[in-house]
Amino acid sequence: MAVDVGTVRVGVAASDPHRILASPVETVPAPGLQRVAQIIAEREAVLVVVGLPTSLSGVAGSASAQMARDWATGLSSLIAVPVELVDERLTTVAATAALRASGKRGKQARAVVDQAAAVALLQGVLDRPL
Repeated sequence: MAVDVGTVRVGVAASDPHRILASPVETVPAPGLQRVAQIIAEREAVLVVVGLPTSLSGVAGSASAQMARDWATGLSSLIAVPVELVDERLTTVAATAALRASGKRGKQARAVVDQAAAVALLQGVLDRPL
């Protein structure tokens, strides 16, 4: 599973059982730790990746990055599944572009952009070489 943590919403995505394709699951109001932990248990996840906001230069030192680290630590205390922070550089940008291309804009896009970013994050992890 993957989680895109924001100050307002948290996007959740999961892969199929064969770990080939990432799909959106839910957008949870922030902070959403309890609900995300519940989704992880329901889906019997074996790994959770949390997006780590990283600058284009590769630095993860912003307030958003610290929020993601703190959120991941909080989630780790609620679940028995490994939690891994993963560079989320450009996932929200890619998700927004994909939503625009599909005709979703404004409020309609805001409602699902976090899920779409979580999907992009998870798909990147699924596609990386073993």
